[in-house]
Amino acid sequence: MRLMIVGQLEGHISTAGKIALQRGAKVIHCEDIIEAIGALRNGKGADVVMCDVKQKIGKLVEDLEAERIFVPVVACGIGTSARDAVKAIEAGAKEYIPLPPDAELIAAVLEAVTQETNTMIASDPAMKSVMQLAEKIAPSEATVLITGESGTGKEVMSSFIHRKSKRKDGPFIAVNCAAIPENLLESELFGHEKGAFTGANARRIGKFEEANGGTILLDEVSEMHPLLQAKLLRAIQEKKVTRIGSNEEVKVDTRIIATSNRDLEKSVSKGEFREDLYFRLNVVNVRLPALRERPADIMELAKFFVGKFSEENGIEKKELSKPAQDKLMAYGWRGNIRELENTIHRALLMSAEDEIEADAVFLSESEFNQTTATAPATPANAPDPAGVGSAGASPDAVQNAEGVENLIGKTISEVEREMIVNTVDHCLGNRTHAAKILGISIRTLRNKLNQYKDDGDDIASAG
Repeated sequence: MRLMIVGQLEGHISTAGKIALQRGAKVIHCEDIIEAIGALRNGKGADVVMCDVKQKIGKLVEDLEAERIFVPVVACGIGTSARDAVKAIEAGAKEYIPLPPDAELIAAVLEAVTQETNTMIASDPAMKSVMQLAEKIAPSEATVLITGESGTGKEVMSSFIHRKSKRKDGPFIAVNCAAIPENLLESELFGHEKGAFTGANARRIGKFEEANGGTILLDEVSEMHPLLQAKLLRAIQEKKVTRIGSNEEVKVDTRIIATSNRDLEKSVSKGEFREDLYFRLNVVNVRLPALRERPADIMELAKFFVGKFSEENGIEKKELSKPAQDKLMAYGWRGNIRELENTIHRALLMSAEDEIEADAVFLSESEFNQTTATAPATPANAPDPAGVGSAGASPDAVQNAEGVENLIGKTISEVEREMIVNTVDHCLGNRTHAAKILGISIRTLRNKLNQYKDDGDDIASAG
């Protein structure tokens, strides 16, 4: 972990730094927020910033956002002033640490703020083979392409490979190619010189230089513009980058891991992705199975998330009841691990029993999310044409048999595709509205539509 300390902290800076060093952190000290921003611009990366409350924390947070530097800020101050803590949190700090520093408190806060979901759960045979491949190729210098549906844990896998590599003591820098505007991505990757373009008020070191000696993750690399793909290809081949506005080449020693949830071979055939770049990235391909393809991991992941969110929310850890477990196992998980994580978090907060009951597990009612052709239970006041009382009724009694029959013979992926495309058509191409109806993020919807478009489907224009 890389820690940046900003300010003097009333003489306690050396103590705080020593505690962090003892916990394995690399510590950088800056006198004020101006020096801190300058250091971050010039590639002195940090995973967390500890800032004296006497500094302008709000300005620091604003400057970090303006520079697209995503690092959590922790405020520090003398004593336990509630007013100082509240002001710091309102200004954008993630936590407040009173000084003089307590070793265990600092360690706990730093761990919580920088916590990543790096735990790899792989009990299912489908996942065990993937882990064996990852373990085997991690120590090498080979470029890795990780593929799989949204929510399958591609970024977690990339972090796992980095931690198992010879570069584990170097930085791990992640860049989301889909989230950064096209006109800014080149600067983000390769950096720029002062005055290179409007708004370039100072030199900025790119992520390739920041990741020197470590690993860079190009998340959703398939979303990169073809013109930028050519520059990326050169950076991979020559191990050199050129900042925007400069003619000077800078050598970089960076291992590359890329991820994509799209079929890159189809993108290559359509001319949307460079073939030579595809082969450069796809030296080793690690495909992550969808959660529905690794059912033995569902309950293990669910129990892991119960423990995680019990601790985060300060509530007593509960067991999952048998009906709740059955409900989780019968679900299709179109959102994969990310959807399971959110479902468990919500269930833990909503549960009113000693064990997490089935009613606390809220799942999408869309048919394509069911692994079996089931529908919501018949209401208690509904007619009972079969003459069976409620005690003998199945909780999964089918209400719309004709609708279910239309799904028979189709795969979950086919029904999912039909549901998404029809919803977008219904919303006249309005992606935001369609995503809300489907209960998925706009990014997931966009990725799905891109995939369907690649497959030749007629998708309604964005509206």
